[in-house]
Amino acid sequence: MSAVLPPIPQSQEPVERPGLLQVGTAEEEPCLRADAARNRARLLEAAARLVAEHGAAGVTMEAVATAANVGKGTVFRRFGDRTGLLTALLDHSEKKFQAAFLSGPPPLGPGAHPAERLRAFGCALLRRSADELELQLAAEPSPERRFSVPARRVLFSHVALLLRQAAPHADAELLAHTLMGYLSPVLVHHLTRQCGMPLERLESGWCDLVDRMTATETGPPSAPH
Repeated sequence: MSAVLPPIPQSQEPVERPGLLQVGTAEEEPCLRADAARNRARLLEAAARLVAEHGAAGVTMEAVATAANVGKGTVFRRFGDRTGLLTALLDHSEKKFQAAFLSGPPPLGPGAHPAERLRAFGCALLRRSADELELQLAAEPSPERRFSVPARRVLFSHVALLLRQAAPHADAELLAHTLMGYLSPVLVHHLTRQCGMPLERLESGWCDLVDRMTATETGPPSAPH
């Protein structure tokens, strides 16, 4: 007689319904003064030019200060460090992507089956990472912050929520970490740039992984789109 499996423990990492968040740190003031907002936009424009001309590796706090004709201390006060600066550059596309999966049209947005939304979410995030790969890698948080930055928490919470809906008897928290690992920009770089895999193969693999995780709840896996 087979042993009865123990119940899945309650999550130690509460999963809440995600809301729209910026990539920037929580300490950043919600409403900048007009002059501060202009200075921030000026610094980001300078950083964007450096990325376009020299790649993300050419973006240093000193280089941005020189390009914007301000003191280096101004850049540090506004963005904290180089990662904070590069993260701010990703803010616009991050907010656009969050709006798409939180309130946009299905299957990425609400209205489709949770498993179908998971498939669409991963494919969209893979394409976004491929388009912004160098910048995403440069803005990758340090190991001690990787799982706590606001933007990643929003993505994780969304994946975990869909998993809870698509496979309510599974350990959504652990499976969400597994799925997020598949979507890591570091892995996307390794597979596409170092291994030469086409992005379409990564998208197909993502759909297959989602289907296998949710097959017992949704029936036979569907063909990836």
